[in-house]
Amino acid sequence: MPLTLAGIGEECRIKRVGGSPEMKKHLEALGFSVGGCVTVVHTLGGNVIVKVKESRIAVSREMAQNILV
Repeated sequence: MPLTLAGIGEECRIKRVGGSPEMKKHLEALGFSVGGCVTVVHTLGGNVIVKVKESRIAVSREMAQNILV
């Protein structure tokens, strides 16, 4: 399922990162790698704030839909 469907406080393991090659590279640079864990902290208007590797990162709805957990 895409990250946008994960509930607040839910810890998920990343199964796949999709999108254009540029988007994949950008998301991997932020710490979204296959096998890694993310926790949804908050959602706001479709945008998602997640905890990745001890950092909080906000990603747009478009980017979050390309992160499959």
